[in-house]
Amino acid sequence: MNPRLTLAQLRMFVATAETGGFGAAAAELNMSQSTISEAVKGLERTLGTLVFRRTSGGIQLTAAGDVALNYARTALEAASDLERAVKDMSALHLTGTLTVATYRSLGVHLLTPILGFLRSTHPLLEVKVMDAELDGESGQRFIREGQVDVGLIQLTESNDLLTWPLLDDEYWAVFPIRRGKRPVQWSELREQPLLLPPDSSCYTAIRAHLATHLGQEYSVLEIADDDVIFSMVEHGLGLTVMPRLATLPLRDGLVALPLPNPVHRSIGVAVKPGRAGLPHIQAFLKAMQAHKTAVTLPTPLQLKSS
Repeated sequence: MNPRLTLAQLRMFVATAETGGFGAAAAELNMSQSTISEAVKGLERTLGTLVFRRTSGGIQLTAAGDVALNYARTALEAASDLERAVKDMSALHLTGTLTVATYRSLGVHLLTPILGFLRSTHPLLEVKVMDAELDGESGQRFIREGQVDVGLIQLTESNDLLTWPLLDDEYWAVFPIRRGKRPVQWSELREQPLLLPPDSSCYTAIRAHLATHLGQEYSVLEIADDDVIFSMVEHGLGLTVMPRLATLPLRDGLVALPLPNPVHRSIGVAVKPGRAGLPHIQAFLKAMQAHKTAVTLPTPLQLKSS
Protein backbone atom coordinates (compact mmCIF):
# COMPACT_ATOMS: atom_id res chain seq x y z
CA MET A 1 0.00 0.00 0.00
CA ASN A 2 1.30 3.42 -0.92
CA PRO A 3 1.88 5.66 2.11
CA ARG A 4 -0.57 8.52 2.64
CA LEU A 5 0.13 12.04 3.78
CA THR A 6 -0.94 12.80 7.32
CA LEU A 7 -2.04 16.05 8.93
CA ALA A 8 0.86 15.68 11.37
CA GLN A 9 3.34 15.61 8.47
CA LEU A 10 1.73 18.64 6.89
CA ARG A 11 1.76 20.53 10.18
CA MET A 12 5.48 19.84 10.68
CA PHE A 13 6.28 20.71 7.07
CA VAL A 14 4.46 24.04 7.31
CA ALA A 15 6.13 24.86 10.62
CA THR A 16 9.55 24.11 9.13
CA ALA A 17 8.87 26.28 6.10
CA GLU A 18 7.53 29.17 8.17
CA THR A 19 10.24 29.12 10.84
CA GLY A 20 13.09 28.49 8.41
CA GLY A 21 14.57 25.36 9.97
CA PHE A 22 14.00 22.02 11.64
CA GLY A 23 15.27 23.22 15.00
CA ALA A 24 13.01 26.28 15.02
CA ALA A 25 10.02 24.15 13.98
CA ALA A 26 10.80 21.67 16.75
CA ALA A 27 10.85 24.48 19.31
CA GLU A 28 7.56 25.90 18.02
CA LEU A 29 5.76 22.55 18.07
CA ASN A 30 7.46 21.33 21.25
CA MET A 31 8.87 18.27 19.52
CA SER A 32 12.32 16.84 18.92
CA GLN A 33 14.24 17.97 15.85
CA SER A 34 14.61 14.36 14.71
CA THR A 35 10.81 13.92 14.76
CA ILE A 36 10.37 16.99 12.55
CA SER A 37 13.11 15.87 10.17
CA GLU A 38 11.70 12.34 9.83
CA ALA A 39 8.19 13.69 9.20
CA VAL A 40 9.44 15.91 6.38
CA LYS A 41 11.46 13.05 4.88
CA GLY A 42 8.34 10.88 4.98
CA LEU A 43 6.36 13.58 3.23
CA GLU A 44 9.05 13.80 0.55
CA ARG A 45 8.99 10.03 0.03
CA THR A 46 5.22 10.10 -0.39
CA LEU A 47 5.37 12.99 -2.85
CA GLY A 48 8.34 11.51 -4.68
CA THR A 49 10.27 14.77 -4.66
CA LEU A 50 12.19 17.07 -2.33
CA VAL A 51 10.30 19.94 -0.70
CA PHE A 52 13.43 21.47 0.83
CA ARG A 53 16.86 22.09 -0.58
CA ARG A 54 19.45 21.47 2.15
CA THR A 55 22.41 23.86 2.00
CA SER A 56 25.26 24.83 4.30
CA GLY A 57 23.30 27.96 5.15
CA GLY A 58 20.10 26.12 6.07
CA ILE A 59 17.07 25.02 4.06
CA GLN A 60 15.15 26.53 1.16
CA LEU A 61 11.85 25.53 -0.39
CA THR A 62 12.14 23.86 -3.77
CA ALA A 63 9.66 24.71 -6.54
CA ALA A 64 7.67 21.63 -5.55
CA GLY A 65 7.91 22.62 -1.89
CA ASP A 66 6.52 26.07 -2.65
CA VAL A 67 3.48 24.52 -4.33
CA ALA A 68 3.11 21.96 -1.54
CA LEU A 69 3.19 24.68 1.12
CA ASN A 70 0.10 26.39 -0.25
CA TYR A 71 -1.85 23.14 -0.39
CA ALA A 72 -0.63 22.07 3.05
CA ARG A 73 -1.83 25.34 4.60
CA THR A 74 -5.21 24.91 2.91
CA ALA A 75 -5.52 21.32 4.12
CA LEU A 76 -4.65 22.23 7.72
CA GLU A 77 -7.06 25.16 7.65
CA ALA A 78 -9.84 22.94 6.28
CA ALA A 79 -9.24 20.32 8.98
CA SER A 80 -9.31 22.95 11.70
CA ASP A 81 -12.47 24.56 10.25
CA LEU A 82 -14.19 21.14 10.02
CA GLU A 83 -13.46 20.36 13.66
CA ARG A 84 -14.59 23.78 14.82
CA ALA A 85 -17.78 23.86 12.75
CA VAL A 86 -18.92 20.47 14.06
CA LYS A 87 -18.15 21.39 17.67
CA ASP A 88 -19.98 24.72 17.33
CA MET A 89 -23.08 22.92 16.00
CA SER A 90 -23.46 20.96 19.21
CA ALA A 91 -22.39 23.73 21.60
CA LEU A 92 -24.85 25.99 23.40
CA HIS A 93 -22.51 28.97 22.90
CA LEU A 94 -19.75 29.79 20.45
CA THR A 95 -16.31 29.33 21.97
CA GLY A 96 -12.74 29.53 20.79
CA THR A 97 -11.08 32.55 19.21
CA LEU A 98 -12.05 34.90 16.38
CA THR A 99 -9.05 36.71 14.91
CA VAL A 100 -9.61 40.05 13.19
CA ALA A 101 -7.09 42.12 11.23
CA THR A 102 -7.63 45.87 11.07
CA TYR A 103 -5.93 49.28 11.44
CA ARG A 104 -5.87 51.61 14.44
CA SER A 105 -8.35 54.07 12.96
CA LEU A 106 -10.86 51.36 12.02
CA GLY A 107 -10.38 49.57 15.31
CA VAL A 108 -11.31 52.71 17.23
CA HIS A 109 -14.26 53.90 15.15
CA LEU A 110 -15.74 50.78 13.54
CA LEU A 111 -14.53 47.58 15.19
CA THR A 112 -15.40 48.54 18.77
CA PRO A 113 -19.20 48.66 18.27
CA ILE A 114 -19.08 45.39 16.30
CA LEU A 115 -17.20 43.68 19.13
CA GLY A 116 -19.59 45.16 21.69
CA PHE A 117 -22.54 43.55 19.94
CA LEU A 118 -20.60 40.31 19.45
CA ARG A 119 -19.78 40.13 23.17
CA SER A 120 -23.45 40.60 24.08
CA THR A 121 -24.55 37.71 21.84
CA HIS A 122 -21.55 35.37 22.20
CA PRO A 123 -19.91 36.08 25.58
CA LEU A 124 -17.66 32.98 25.47
CA LEU A 125 -16.13 33.81 22.07
CA GLU A 126 -12.68 35.34 22.51
CA VAL A 127 -11.49 37.97 20.05
CA LYS A 128 -7.91 38.64 18.98
CA VAL A 129 -7.11 41.79 17.00
CA MET A 130 -4.03 41.99 14.75
CA ASP A 131 -2.47 44.97 13.00
CA ALA A 132 -3.41 44.54 9.33
CA GLU A 133 -0.37 46.54 8.22
CA LEU A 134 2.06 43.89 9.47
CA ASP A 135 1.54 41.59 6.49
CA GLY A 136 2.51 44.24 3.92
CA GLU A 137 -0.79 43.81 2.07
CA SER A 138 -3.21 45.62 4.40
CA GLY A 139 -4.30 42.35 5.99
CA GLN A 140 -5.14 40.49 2.77
CA ARG A 141 -2.23 38.07 3.02
CA PHE A 142 -3.19 37.26 6.62
CA ILE A 143 -6.70 36.36 5.38
CA ARG A 144 -5.47 34.26 2.45
CA GLU A 145 -3.06 32.30 4.64
CA GLY A 146 -5.66 31.71 7.35
CA GLN A 147 -3.77 33.65 10.01
CA VAL A 148 -6.89 35.73 10.62
CA ASP A 149 -10.58 34.91 10.21
CA VAL A 150 -11.83 38.33 9.18
CA GLY A 151 -10.33 41.57 7.92
CA LEU A 152 -11.86 44.98 8.60
CA ILE A 153 -9.62 46.63 6.04
CA GLN A 154 -9.19 48.74 2.96
CA LEU A 155 -10.78 46.88 0.06
CA THR A 156 -9.02 46.56 -3.28
CA GLU A 157 -9.91 45.13 -6.68
CA SER A 158 -8.68 41.70 -5.57
CA ASN A 159 -11.23 39.09 -6.65
CA ASP A 160 -10.01 36.20 -4.48
CA LEU A 161 -11.69 37.38 -1.26
CA LEU A 162 -15.34 37.80 -0.29
CA THR A 163 -15.96 41.43 0.66
CA TRP A 164 -18.71 43.60 2.12
CA PRO A 165 -18.19 47.39 1.64
CA LEU A 166 -18.97 49.56 4.67
CA LEU A 167 -17.94 53.11 3.83
CA ASP A 168 -15.76 55.39 1.71
CA ASP A 169 -13.16 57.14 3.85
CA GLU A 170 -11.96 60.31 2.13
CA TYR A 171 -8.36 61.53 2.40
CA TRP A 172 -8.07 65.01 3.95
CA ALA A 173 -5.16 67.41 4.31
CA VAL A 174 -4.10 68.35 7.84
CA PHE A 175 -2.68 71.83 8.68
CA PRO A 176 -1.84 73.84 11.80
CA ILE A 177 -5.07 75.44 13.00
CA ARG A 178 -3.68 78.94 12.48
CA ARG A 179 -4.05 78.38 8.72
CA GLY A 180 -7.82 78.62 9.01
CA LYS A 181 -10.51 76.70 7.15
CA ARG A 182 -10.35 78.24 3.69
CA PRO A 183 -10.40 75.71 0.81
CA VAL A 184 -7.16 73.81 0.18
CA GLN A 185 -5.08 74.69 -2.88
CA TRP A 186 -2.70 72.15 -4.42
CA SER A 187 0.06 74.77 -4.36
CA GLU A 188 0.03 74.69 -0.55
CA LEU A 189 1.07 71.04 -0.57
CA ARG A 190 4.17 71.90 -2.57
CA GLU A 191 5.37 74.56 -0.15
CA GLN A 192 6.18 72.28 2.80
CA PRO A 193 7.29 68.67 3.17
CA LEU A 194 4.47 66.15 3.15
CA LEU A 195 4.69 63.94 6.22
CA LEU A 196 3.36 60.49 5.31
CA PRO A 197 3.56 57.00 6.82
CA PRO A 198 5.99 54.62 5.10
CA ASP A 199 4.74 53.46 1.71
CA SER A 200 2.07 50.79 2.14
CA SER A 201 -0.99 49.56 0.31
CA CYS A 202 -3.13 51.92 2.41
CA TYR A 203 -1.27 54.89 0.95
CA THR A 204 -0.73 53.69 -2.61
CA ALA A 205 -3.84 55.47 -3.89
CA ILE A 206 -3.11 58.79 -2.19
CA ARG A 207 0.53 58.81 -3.29
CA ALA A 208 -0.58 58.26 -6.89
CA HIS A 209 -3.23 60.97 -6.47
CA LEU A 210 -0.67 63.43 -5.12
CA ALA A 211 1.74 62.62 -7.95
CA THR A 212 -1.03 63.32 -10.48
CA HIS A 213 -1.85 66.74 -9.05
CA LEU A 214 1.54 67.83 -7.72
CA GLY A 215 3.85 66.25 -10.29
CA GLN A 216 7.39 65.91 -8.98
CA GLU A 217 7.34 69.27 -7.26
CA TYR A 218 6.83 68.09 -3.71
CA SER A 219 8.89 66.34 -1.06
CA VAL A 220 7.88 63.51 1.25
CA LEU A 221 9.24 62.68 4.68
CA GLU A 222 8.26 59.19 5.84
CA ILE A 223 7.28 59.04 9.51
CA ALA A 224 6.07 55.73 10.95
CA ASP A 225 3.99 57.07 13.85
CA ASP A 226 0.78 59.05 13.25
CA ASP A 227 1.07 60.92 16.55
CA VAL A 228 4.55 62.12 15.62
CA ILE A 229 3.22 63.28 12.24
CA PHE A 230 0.42 65.29 13.86
CA SER A 231 2.82 66.82 16.36
CA MET A 232 5.19 67.87 13.57
CA VAL A 233 2.32 69.42 11.59
CA GLU A 234 1.18 71.30 14.68
CA HIS A 235 4.68 72.74 15.09
CA GLY A 236 4.92 73.84 11.46
CA LEU A 237 7.35 71.13 10.32
CA GLY A 238 5.24 69.99 7.40
CA LEU A 239 1.75 68.95 6.30
CA THR A 240 0.05 65.57 5.96
CA VAL A 241 -2.73 63.87 4.03
CA MET A 242 -4.58 61.04 5.77
CA PRO A 243 -7.88 59.18 5.66
CA ARG A 244 -10.51 61.11 7.61
CA LEU A 245 -10.89 58.37 10.23
CA ALA A 246 -7.13 58.32 10.84
CA THR A 247 -7.22 62.01 11.81
CA LEU A 248 -9.78 61.49 14.59
CA PRO A 249 -9.91 62.63 17.28
CA LEU A 250 -8.18 65.70 15.82
CA ARG A 251 -5.81 67.64 18.05
CA ASP A 252 -6.92 71.11 19.12
CA GLY A 253 -3.96 72.65 17.30
CA LEU A 254 -4.85 71.14 13.90
CA VAL A 255 -7.45 71.52 11.18
CA ALA A 256 -8.40 68.84 8.61
CA LEU A 257 -9.83 69.85 5.24
CA PRO A 258 -10.89 68.11 1.99
CA LEU A 259 -8.47 68.04 -0.94
CA PRO A 260 -9.29 70.12 -4.05
CA ASN A 261 -9.88 66.87 -5.96
CA PRO A 262 -11.23 64.18 -3.61
CA VAL A 263 -9.94 60.64 -3.32
CA HIS A 264 -11.00 57.95 -0.85
CA ARG A 265 -10.28 54.45 0.38
CA SER A 266 -13.06 51.86 0.40
CA ILE A 267 -13.45 50.26 3.82
CA GLY A 268 -15.16 46.94 4.39
CA VAL A 269 -15.02 43.39 5.68
CA ALA A 270 -13.12 40.63 3.85
CA VAL A 271 -13.00 36.87 4.42
CA LYS A 272 -11.54 33.93 2.58
CA PRO A 273 -13.99 32.13 0.24
CA GLY A 274 -15.14 28.86 1.74
CA ARG A 275 -14.85 30.16 5.31
CA ALA A 276 -17.71 32.68 5.40
CA GLY A 277 -20.15 29.99 6.56
CA LEU A 278 -18.18 29.12 9.70
CA PRO A 279 -20.25 29.91 12.82
CA HIS A 280 -17.79 32.36 14.39
CA ILE A 281 -17.36 34.27 11.13
CA GLN A 282 -21.13 34.31 10.61
CA ALA A 283 -21.47 35.73 14.11
CA PHE A 284 -19.07 38.55 13.24
CA LEU A 285 -20.91 39.32 9.98
CA LYS A 286 -24.23 39.48 11.82
CA ALA A 287 -22.69 41.78 14.42
CA MET A 288 -21.38 43.97 11.60
CA GLN A 289 -24.89 44.35 10.21
CA ALA A 290 -26.34 45.07 13.64
CA HIS A 291 -23.74 47.67 14.61
CA LYS A 292 -24.73 50.02 11.77
CA THR A 293 -27.40 51.52 13.99
CA ALA A 294 -25.03 51.80 16.97
CA VAL A 295 -22.03 53.57 15.46
CA THR A 296 -21.79 57.33 15.08
CA LEU A 297 -19.39 58.62 12.44
CA PRO A 298 -18.36 62.24 11.86
CA THR A 299 -19.71 64.12 8.87
CA PRO A 300 -19.28 63.45 5.95
CA LEU A 301 -18.62 59.74 6.66
CA GLN A 302 -21.65 57.46 6.33
CA LEU A 303 -22.02 53.72 6.50
CA LYS A 304 -23.26 52.13 3.29
CA SER A 305 -26.62 50.41 3.33
CA SER A 306 -26.66 46.66 2.69
